[in-house]
Amino acid sequence: MTTATTRETVQMPRNGLARGARWIARLLLCSAYLQGAICKLFDLTSAQAEMTHFGLSPPLPFALAVIAFELVASLMTLSGRGRWLGALALAAFTFAANFMANPFWTMAPPGNMMAANGFFEHLGLVGGFLWVALDDARFVIARRRSAAS
Repeated sequence: MTTATTRETVQMPRNGLARGARWIARLLLCSAYLQGAICKLFDLTSAQAEMTHFGLSPPLPFALAVIAFELVASLMTLSGRGRWLGALALAAFTFAANFMANPFWTMAPPGNMMAANGFFEHLGLVGGFLWVALDDARFVIARRRSAAS
């Protein structure tokens, strides 16, 4: 005898207030990337210095690539066009960059505390972006299933 189990999912209301709150949450999640890209765009000298600081050479192409990446992935996440992909890309970028920017395990106390805080704060951003990606992928799959039936 087999027993089929079903899992009921609770969906967030689709009214304007809920949609607005979800958009604001995504905007807050993307805000550091939008701000960073805009600042780099208007101060390419500092953007290149940042790339050099992290050992990325040649600095200008890396700076331009980071600017484009942060803007495009953030806009995808906010607009809904490929939201899951934009959020997943920002999660992967943040995870990888975190090891370059916050290597607290290589530092002596007390300097390592700020880097450790930054490291784990960025892991929180990774989790937020993964949540957005999974949430959007769930809706994309549900839409495709309903369109196919």
